[in-house]
Formats: sequence, C-alpha cells, structure tokens
Amino acid sequence: MPITESAKKRLRQNKKRKEENKTFKKRMKESMKEIRDLVEEGKLKKAEEKLPETYKAIDKAARKGVIKKKNADRKKSRLTKLVNRAKTEK
Repeated sequence: MPITESAKKRLRQNKKRKEENKTFKKRMKESMKEIRDLVEEGKLKKAEEKLPETYKAIDKAARKGVIKKKNADRKKSRLTKLVNRAKTEK
C-alpha cells in the first residue's frame, strides 16, 4: 500500500487511467471484430460503411496512448485489405 500522499495520488490516477484505457481498447476490438464478422457473413456493403467508425476507434486508442501509432496503422491497413479482398472475390 502506498504511504506518501504522492504515491496515493499516483495509485488513484493509475486506476482511473486503467479503466479509461480498457474502455478505448474494448471499443476498438469490438468494432474490428464486427467488421470481420460482417465480411465472413458476406455483408460487404455494411462492413464498408462500418470502416470509418472503426478507424475512428483505432485512431482514438492510438491518440490516447493505448496502442502505438504504427500498430494502429497496421490494424487499419489489414482491415481495409480484408474488406477489399472480399469485394474482389465476390
């Protein structure tokens, strides 16, 4: 347990940040999973419409420091590639 006031404050801040980070990461992951599921089901139009919303969630997670910028770029690239590949196959 923290003893000094500053250590107590850091503990409070860390707990709050952990919850916020969890929220951003969960929102990002759920959105990505939804796109993958839509592509599997063949609902490409809906998946394409959902891409900007997913990009926003990924970018926000990167901006907040939950994931790194290059990681966010890679995730967006792979999702776009997944949707485009599914469109060309159909």
